[in-house]
Amino acid sequence: MKHPFTIRKKYINDGFEAVQAQSGDTEEVLSLLVESASWLRSQGSSQWSALLQGEDSHNTPAAIQKGDVFVFKKEEKIAGMVILMQKPSPWDVKLWGDQAHEEDQALYLHRLAIRRAYARTGLGKSILQWSISGIQFKNKSLVRLDCGADNATLNAFYAANEFAYAGLRHGYSLYEKSVEM
Repeated sequence: MKHPFTIRKKYINDGFEAVQAQSGDTEEVLSLLVESASWLRSQGSSQWSALLQGEDSHNTPAAIQKGDVFVFKKEEKIAGMVILMQKPSPWDVKLWGDQAHEEDQALYLHRLAIRRAYARTGLGKSILQWSISGIQFKNKSLVRLDCGADNATLNAFYAANEFAYAGLRHGYSLYEKSVEM
């Protein structure tokens, strides 16, 4: 089966391999998300808190089956992940409105997460940059994402990585950036 993408940069940082998640990665990916949600809670954030009650709004196992999840492995251990959706989810449509439709030129980035052991190593930034230049999807020229408008750190992170602020909707900041061809 031909994949609708090309991985242009197979390794990031110090030897982390970028691969499409497989069904066998599901448990480890969910563990990473729960670890991230727990850390966010310890920092006073309610972001992703539903994961701590077993609720996954992005249905990560199904996203893995659809091929939307990419993981970054070192020595077969998952250090980070990102969801890159080629079609907007109902959440994306709610936030992006008429801009979000099935034939649009955007990828929708969700759930960028890294293991806490890799905090402050630049892995998160590298995964974000990889989503712009390390992978290429046919007919996709933008990456869109959102984050809580009240999360100053995350908003600053996206701005520092040259994502253009695209507005505020329902308490969420919207950002987008052209992919590198």
